[in-house]
Amino acid sequence: MKILQDQTKFAPDTPVTQQLFTQSSLFFDIETTGFSPSHTYVYLIGCAFRHNDKICLTQFFAENPQEEEQILSAFLKMLSGYKNLISYNGMGFDVHYLKERCALYGLAESLDKFDHLDIYRKLSKFKPILKLENMKQKSLEKFLDIEREDKYSGGELIQIYLNYTEQRSEEALSQLLLHNYEDILGMTMLLPLLSYCRLFEGGFEVTSYEKNIYAAFDGQQEQELIFTLSPEFSLPKRFSFGLRQIYLTGFQQQAKLKIPLYQGELKHFYPNYKDYYYLPEEDRAIHKSVALYTDRHYRTKAKATTCYIRKTGIFLPQYQELITPCFKQEYEDKISWFPLTKEFLSSNAQQKNYIAHILKRLSDHG
Repeated sequence: MKILQDQTKFAPDTPVTQQLFTQSSLFFDIETTGFSPSHTYVYLIGCAFRHNDKICLTQFFAENPQEEEQILSAFLKMLSGYKNLISYNGMGFDVHYLKERCALYGLAESLDKFDHLDIYRKLSKFKPILKLENMKQKSLEKFLDIEREDKYSGGELIQIYLNYTEQRSEEALSQLLLHNYEDILGMTMLLPLLSYCRLFEGGFEVTSYEKNIYAAFDGQQEQELIFTLSPEFSLPKRFSFGLRQIYLTGFQQQAKLKIPLYQGELKHFYPNYKDYYYLPEEDRAIHKSVALYTDRHYRTKAKATTCYIRKTGIFLPQYQELITPCFKQEYEDKISWFPLTKEFLSSNAQQKNYIAHILKRLSDHG
């Protein structure tokens, strides 16, 4: 078994990295001879931990299949000093694989007891929002302009490793170690991407808003409300994303959210329609207690689709009944609207709650 160690400067030293990469955190990544832990084995485990302003990297390398148990034991011993494990798709592959291989040798492991941060899982839903080509680690590194010397994929390195076990070559060893080394170091440099996650999870403050009038494609004048947000963590790369006329852009310390306004008449549907009558000539519903004073020839029993009152104004869209009373164009509509009021525009708390709701909608349907 070979144990290789190195140190490098802690970078990028951003607030989100400082918060997530603490001295109780350990990055890890494994290299295996295949996907199935029943028929293949792990030959390299890389780790990185923080010591003051340095990142310390350790790699446990099995020079042959017989040394797998040794590198597993060495890795488990290293884990004892940490509380948090950080990986890239570790919860989807690495942890399960390691547990299976440890069980084969009767090695006691406690991988389930750690707090796991899987960067892949956190970021996967943001692939369309950030317009990523795919969710491979190298693609995320490319998005952040992180350069690599390693030119191989994990799959391509399997044969290189198998050849190494037959005929040891310094060049092959260097290629195997470099790939794992840059995977580990690259993960530490991907942490600023989690700034986008925090934004969509409510990590922002509303700094201002403004109404804007613009010309739509058909030439009609439309209105929108533009919120300016201050993200909790700086956004490392400029991004833009739109969904049904809602548009979000962001970079560094600022994000802007554009939301269309509806100006006109909408309907508020009462939930307990059996307690109402519908007045066809007035196109509205009234409660039975009031309808007693209305000529029965001018009223009919309300249905769910006719049990409403109408209101004219300026409205904002919402995808659940967040702010009430809510209004719709038709009963079956999935989107509802609420009036743009002075109370809403003067309440930072209501605005933040509403924007968090919109951002969740964007991330869920990205």
